[in-house]
Amino acid sequence: MQTLVDAQHTKIIAHVSETSKDGVAVELDNCAFSWGKSKFGLDPITLCIKAGEFVTIIGCIGSGKSSLLSGLCGEMPIVSGHGRMCGNIGYVSQKPYIMNNTFRENVLMGAEYDEKWMHQVLEACALSEDVKQFAAGDLSEIGPNGINLSGGQKVRLALARALYLKADVYIFDDLLAAVDARVERLIVERVLASGGIIGNKTRILVTHADHLVPLSSKVVTLAEGHAV
Repeated sequence: MQTLVDAQHTKIIAHVSETSKDGVAVELDNCAFSWGKSKFGLDPITLCIKAGEFVTIIGCIGSGKSSLLSGLCGEMPIVSGHGRMCGNIGYVSQKPYIMNNTFRENVLMGAEYDEKWMHQVLEACALSEDVKQFAAGDLSEIGPNGINLSGGQKVRLALARALYLKADVYIFDDLLAAVDARVERLIVERVLASGGIIGNKTRILVTHADHLVPLSSKVVTLAEGHAV
């Protein structure tokens, strides 16, 4: 296990490439995070997420939900306490990166093409019908910044990318905000729920959809940078 350190020697959450032997996927021990002096920070939080659990993070706008995800991903420095993240991370942000390349390459990101797995992933992300409408299917070119995709298609493409690469821990920042009710239901059933395509993986979701809370193994509520 190696703890990453930035140029200013600020502690960053420890990332372990293998899954843990004790069944823990994410562990925060009295961890406080901060973007810097006089900037937004998160008060100390203690949290243990077991491998395979589905965790929802809720709270009003500005409460620190996305900042907590940044801390888990190793982007927001820890100023006290210590934590660990075990396994590979699949992260889907609110504004995903889209390449000026084919739809397929935007999913693969250099990985080897597996037609069967690609089909399963696109079905899970409710993208199969969208891709059929493209002139050249998944070989259709996507413009710079996904200019020829809707907001919902961009997020679902990013979701497909994360699923295709078979991560151990999935972190979703308000994944469902850009999709309609029908697509939301499909993604919940096919991806997020225990019977979904990653139902045996650790799933951490920031959401404003309170109706997903009953499906969660754990719920983290944030208010003004403090877990309540």
